[in-house]
Amino acid sequence: MKKVLGQIMFLWLLLTVSYNTPAQTTAEKDKIAASQAGASPLYFKATAADIPLIEPGKFYNEAECSQRGGLPGFFDKIRQGKEIVMAFIGGSITQANLCYRLQTARYLEQLYPSARFKWINAGVSGTGTDLGAFRIREQVLQHKPDLVFIEFAVNGAYPDAMEGMIRQILKTDPSTDVCLLYTIQNGQAAFYQKNEIPPNIKGLERVAEYYGLPSVHLGMEAARLEAAGKLIWKGGPQAVPDKILFSEDGIHPVTAGGNLYAAAIARAFQKMKTHAPAKKKGLPAPVITATWDDATMIDPAIAAVSNNGWSRHATEPDPALKKFSPWFETVFTADKPGAAFRFRFNGDLFGIFDIGGPEVGQLEFMVDGKPDGKPVKLSREKQGSFIYYQANDRASNNVLNRFNAYCNNRYRGQFDVVKLEPGVHDVTVTVSSKKADKLQILPEDKREDIQQHPEKYDRSVIYLGRILIRGKVIR
Repeated sequence: MKKVLGQIMFLWLLLTVSYNTPAQTTAEKDKIAASQAGASPLYFKATAADIPLIEPGKFYNEAECSQRGGLPGFFDKIRQGKEIVMAFIGGSITQANLCYRLQTARYLEQLYPSARFKWINAGVSGTGTDLGAFRIREQVLQHKPDLVFIEFAVNGAYPDAMEGMIRQILKTDPSTDVCLLYTIQNGQAAFYQKNEIPPNIKGLERVAEYYGLPSVHLGMEAARLEAAGKLIWKGGPQAVPDKILFSEDGIHPVTAGGNLYAAAIARAFQKMKTHAPAKKKGLPAPVITATWDDATMIDPAIAAVSNNGWSRHATEPDPALKKFSPWFETVFTADKPGAAFRFRFNGDLFGIFDIGGPEVGQLEFMVDGKPDGKPVKLSREKQGSFIYYQANDRASNNVLNRFNAYCNNRYRGQFDVVKLEPGVHDVTVTVSSKKADKLQILPEDKREDIQQHPEKYDRSVIYLGRILIRGKVIR
């Protein structure tokens, strides 16, 4: 039992904490892994009365903001008085309201009172650049942003997919400005205190430097304050009365910590507004890989070329699923073993972005009509911080379980991907007749509900929001 639980925990925690960083406690990991509980509205306003109005402050470190090509499109539109679409894409620190995003939006509206801003929040808690590369087209680029902030440093910081996100932005509209934001977690302030950069951020900086994109290290001032004994990085609400409390879990800033992050962005804008940007060039060859250029996601009901037993289900009226409606207006759902649909694509990676909960079951995949008529076997693999399943005939597992240790009487967004050889593939997605031992998957302190209501868990429902594709869907 402990081995199974450890494997499940390992997968989900790798989606939410960066490599080469200090370890978190078990309680912190549980909080982080369980944070992906719902979707935020895509559009938001910066006019709420309780949003702090931050100032740039007097902190200065030349390395805090690397200007590079600057934000020429943003400042041109400010001068011309045009509407400006501003998008934030990242993990839970972006999705949350007062970790930096709302303070940044209010600061810019105060700084440019005559400007007309439209704000997009494409933060998805508990996920990194891999899912970001799949979803940026739908959740950001179709809204024609003028400036995209990308924040994923504490969520894996996988540079290959970061490059894919940047290349998708520049391919869609080369005039779109991009700015990388680097958040940090418990223990990483020590790198800045030694005038070093956290190892996970170095890979992202390599990409930013290559494409001439500005980047901002949001944690430098907090690191200095911690070294000076004026800030507690992690503690309870009553930590130390005369010191700034940055966060309660070592990762997600409380409002005071979010104000420090936003102040770093404010200083970056002050620095870049007088910067003479270099002339933009065409899209260069990739510095790492172009593999993620064609990452996308698609409504499974649209992707399906045949269907037996799956149907659309609206999320908004459903009490359990309505909090996911900003991501998925409908989900493709089935609850009978054997229910199957097919889709085809040309590429090397497919996956699912779905909703987990007490009643969810397991999936099987038939790929390219295997002669033995059996589902493809899956082995879990890791490339840097990118976790995926490899189609592997030598593996022992041929189901993808959608229930995990955080599905105890709650619902959460989640995703997984399967890697194949490049080419044209025909995939059949089937609800498996096999059932996971959910009681054993749940830790002992999360078993009360399943013990009281076993019938709620003894089902095999799937709530599929999007098919993930690295390549192109063939209809």
